[in-house]
Amino acid sequence: MGFYEPKNRDSELIDAAKAIFCAAVERVSAPRLMESVEDLQITGACRVVGAGKAAMAMAAALEQRFPDYSLEGQVVVPHGYMDSFPEDLSPPRTIRVTEAGHPVPDEGSQKAAADALRTAQACGEGDTLIVLLSGGASALWSIPSFGLTLQDLRTVNQSLLHSGAKIHEVNAVRKHLSAIKGGQLAKAAWPARVITLAISDVIGNHRSVIGSGPTVADPTTWENAIAVVQHFDLQIPAAVQEHLNLGLDGGLPDTPKPGSKLLEMSEYQLLASNKDALRAAQFAAEDMGYHVNIVDSGICGEARDIGVIKARETSRLDPWDCILWGGETTVTVQGSGKGGRNQELALAAACEFKDKPIQAVLLSGGTDGIDGPTDAAGGWVTPDTVVKARSAGVDPYEALEQNDAYHCLKAVDQLLVTGPTHTNVMDIGVILRAHE
Repeated sequence: MGFYEPKNRDSELIDAAKAIFCAAVERVSAPRLMESVEDLQITGACRVVGAGKAAMAMAAALEQRFPDYSLEGQVVVPHGYMDSFPEDLSPPRTIRVTEAGHPVPDEGSQKAAADALRTAQACGEGDTLIVLLSGGASALWSIPSFGLTLQDLRTVNQSLLHSGAKIHEVNAVRKHLSAIKGGQLAKAAWPARVITLAISDVIGNHRSVIGSGPTVADPTTWENAIAVVQHFDLQIPAAVQEHLNLGLDGGLPDTPKPGSKLLEMSEYQLLASNKDALRAAQFAAEDMGYHVNIVDSGICGEARDIGVIKARETSRLDPWDCILWGGETTVTVQGSGKGGRNQELALAAACEFKDKPIQAVLLSGGTDGIDGPTDAAGGWVTPDTVVKARSAGVDPYEALEQNDAYHCLKAVDQLLVTGPTHTNVMDIGVILRAHE
């Protein structure tokens, strides 16, 4: 794909890990994925809406894949994505692209969601609405339920992002504060036909969780949303608490549930998931001569804990062994530093296998090219990373305590920097043991 230029050419091992990561991301690129989409059998007037980190690329690929259809509508991507679109791809011609806030929604997110709902409501019986969905859609389509404000959503979203809650817990709350999530976009389009083309960024690929499931039934309830707030002791605005209580008492309708007539015309195609990226990573590693002995697509939990576990696994590897994993960890923020889950995982691993007498590399990166509020996709470490960090004047253990993996890895030039990749299937991790 060619979206990175390795800064450290001294180690073939490090370059190999980066190349394996690149192969994983390339496999789930929008042009590759759209090639697999069969004729959509579009009827009536066709409109397109979309949200997520891959939405712009998916829209462009959709136009190229089906040039005979008249495709109009709009998709929304995070701020800065329009300027980062790959030069070798043509941007959408008839589908409009806008930008909005991610991971914290902004006014652009509210406008994009309102536009999507209006587009859906304009569809009539016999018409078709195509929905392009990928990671990031939950924040990019943020329109509050009646009685709430965008600031209410922003406050709750910030609390959820710092709580350590898993994505399905986060979305249980989001869906009950939103006018578009949890099947409500498909409800707005009824009785038109809805076709969702989705790229999964969640463990298990549950349709109700991907992008907060705007076109599918929502199995979560008001009770589930309140339980998440209570379990994580979230500090939420009074208006939000009143809204949840009103829903619990039956004063507000719940989101569409399985079996709802309003969702009978909604179809769904999952185009790619983390497993597809991992399969490509495995092929790339094996082509290089590595023996891949573990492939796990369901990694979750605290990033620093997973880093320790992976470092210990590294110490037990034989020469030419490779471990691959995918998933999405979480970070419970307690310090005042800067970083993301992949960087924290990598730094925790570095601290664990400091001075181990092996030649190995551990790399962890987000397939979207963005790790937390940073310009890096993740990072990579070796058994001598701690020594290098100290020589650069940084205490890696203190950096880990302060959730400041970014500045520590930057000091030793071990950040994985790709820029936005215009796709997203969670994270990919690579461990390689050198031949000796």
